[in-house]
Amino acid sequence: MPSSRPPSLDPVAATRWLNRTLSAEKSPWLHEEVASRMQERLDFITLQPQQWVHWEPLSGGVAAHKSLVQRYPNARAWLVCGHAENVKAAQALIARDWWQVLAFKGQKQQMGLPTEHTADMLWANMQLHGHPEPQALLQSWHQALSVNGFLMFSCLGPDSLRELRPIYELAGWPQPAHEFTDMHDWGDMLVQAGFAEPVMDMERITLTYASPEALLAELRELGRNLHVHRFAGLRGRAWQRSLLQALKALARPENDGRLALSFEIVYGHALKPQPRAKLASKTEIGLEQMRHMLRSSGGMPDKL
Repeated sequence: MPSSRPPSLDPVAATRWLNRTLSAEKSPWLHEEVASRMQERLDFITLQPQQWVHWEPLSGGVAAHKSLVQRYPNARAWLVCGHAENVKAAQALIARDWWQVLAFKGQKQQMGLPTEHTADMLWANMQLHGHPEPQALLQSWHQALSVNGFLMFSCLGPDSLRELRPIYELAGWPQPAHEFTDMHDWGDMLVQAGFAEPVMDMERITLTYASPEALLAELRELGRNLHVHRFAGLRGRAWQRSLLQALKALARPENDGRLALSFEIVYGHALKPQPRAKLASKTEIGLEQMRHMLRSSGGMPDKL
């Protein structure tokens, strides 16, 4: 299968960022805000998950995880972390407060993936836009879900950091970030991965900063420049001064002179449908596949 990653994304750098050790005491503010807005979309979903998966909770949102636990108090939650060292950190942050430990009483938090085809919901906040193989990731999510289970995800869209790009171009610097995938392309990729009824929407969030230093500090928390043609070496202090000076162009009078930076947030929701056999002039279906299809449709006794 051809790669579905953006052509400007460096897969080696993306893999290194994906597998990093997270030691922060909290999730990025923007990720928590996006997760909060994504949870509002759950109000329109009647299915109450019995098992659900939180993909990368440390970066996706620790506060969001606690809110989801309160929404689904009787469900079993599975935490998926790309790096082994993040497992203990995730568990410690999620249950750090004594009142939260009481709230978790009776609910099991487990690491790793549940048995295939058993999760009712998979929650992945702000993960896809920097993944080296997004199509393969979507297929992994599809495999984890049960029939009629649903996926909730968010990621950055192509208009993110749009104010930075002309500044870098004018200075003759490589782009500040790789190109982000459009929401319509995400919808096509969901269908290709086996999902049905994808619903995509987006919104723009503008953040303001008191100084260039504050802006750069938040960008470092959100990610790294994964552009394949980014500057390969270490920058010096002279370049840093030039960058800080150039970023002052983002100041806006309507924001009391604060620096403004836009983020396009893409939201996606899709269902895992009943599996269908691919028909040909001669079709062979394995016994396990047939059992799974029959159980999913309710047409098979338990002892068959």
